[in-house]
Amino acid sequence: MTHETDRLRDLVATELGRARDRTTLLTEAVDDGDLVRQHSPLMSPLVWDLAHVGNQEELWLVRDVGGREPVRRDIDELYDAFKHSRRDRTQLPLLDPREARKYTATVRDKVLDVLDHAPMEGTPLVERAFAFGMIVQHEQQHDETMLATHQLRAGAPVLSAPPPPVPAGKVTGEVLVPAGEFTMGTSTEPWALDNERPAHRVFVPAFHIDRAPITNAEYAAFIDAGGYDDPRWWTTAGWDHRQAAGLVAPLHWTRDVSGWASTHFGRTNPINPDEPVVHVCWYEAAAYAAWAGKRLPTEAEWEKAARWDPATGRSLRYPWGDDPPGVEHANLGQRHLQPAPVGAYPAGVSPLGVHQLIGDAWEWTSSDFHGYPGFTPFPYREYSEVFFGPDYKVLRGGSFGTDRSAVRGTFRNWDYPIRRQIFSGFRCARDA
Repeated sequence: MTHETDRLRDLVATELGRARDRTTLLTEAVDDGDLVRQHSPLMSPLVWDLAHVGNQEELWLVRDVGGREPVRRDIDELYDAFKHSRRDRTQLPLLDPREARKYTATVRDKVLDVLDHAPMEGTPLVERAFAFGMIVQHEQQHDETMLATHQLRAGAPVLSAPPPPVPAGKVTGEVLVPAGEFTMGTSTEPWALDNERPAHRVFVPAFHIDRAPITNAEYAAFIDAGGYDDPRWWTTAGWDHRQAAGLVAPLHWTRDVSGWASTHFGRTNPINPDEPVVHVCWYEAAAYAAWAGKRLPTEAEWEKAARWDPATGRSLRYPWGDDPPGVEHANLGQRHLQPAPVGAYPAGVSPLGVHQLIGDAWEWTSSDFHGYPGFTPFPYREYSEVFFGPDYKVLRGGSFGTDRSAVRGTFRNWDYPIRRQIFSGFRCARDA
């Protein structure tokens, strides 16, 4: 057990360090004025995210796991996401950038000391370093949120990354997924969050699913065919939202005489026709699917296409197997600040032959966000349970902005169907 405990502590230290490196890059890329500015009412000021990351780390690891005295009890309410909407956070007496950096650094020093002494078994919160893994994922999720804030930021570009890999050939068509049961969710993944649990058997009727996400070229065809002007393709709520919000194309798309262009982190270029479309809301995705004579997959269909191995009947951790994501498998971790063209990751294909289910773009499903049979909130209701219901739609698979620690075949994201500032795309399905 000592060897396993040492291994877990080394893993946690590495993952905490990777998350903080990304947080530092995203917050140091701009000046203090940009850190405190609200770049969109949909997002917090970056300085709020920075101190919130530290505050959650303090609450769970310093105080709860470590039993230590508070670092800054006086700021708990300021950084409680449920007490203040994103729109209102700029009006709060937040820590200034210097104070926020000092606070998060102080908390991290205490966390590393707690890590040296904390048990790795005995209670569900510390079993296999769960609480540490939860906090790693929390920071990485906020890193993706901060990346989305950078995308909404006006001004000169401050982030850069190399282009994604180029595929060897085209990926088109569909895959037939046969009817049958498979194991959905997990009861064994040590850092899986409560909404991924427990593992349970689900019968899924036969269906077809696209081999690849919908591309920019495919989505542009929908626009050019008048898809945004025809209520036949839209749900009633979707059509109302399209009209009220004035939607005419994905967020960050513009058109001139030469065609469509998109803006990524301050740089505007012609769209790559083979990249998965991003920055579409659920209503837009559902409208495209209806126009194409298809529909969005349920999240059970998505997970079966991603995890089910017909040769063994087993559900894999990832489409390619049980090994953690490598650079050859998926476009993750903000290595490339855009989706990769479809077909760019042949090593990441699922046993059924479906491409790019992990990374590139979060994929909207048709499913509302609910707990699985036997769901138990842990370690607090506010992570998942308070969001259950018809107001939120499930997204799967992660994006180019998602870290490898915060995505897997069972990972569930959720958001309002109007949201499109996130790195969201989709693929289509249809009944067999």
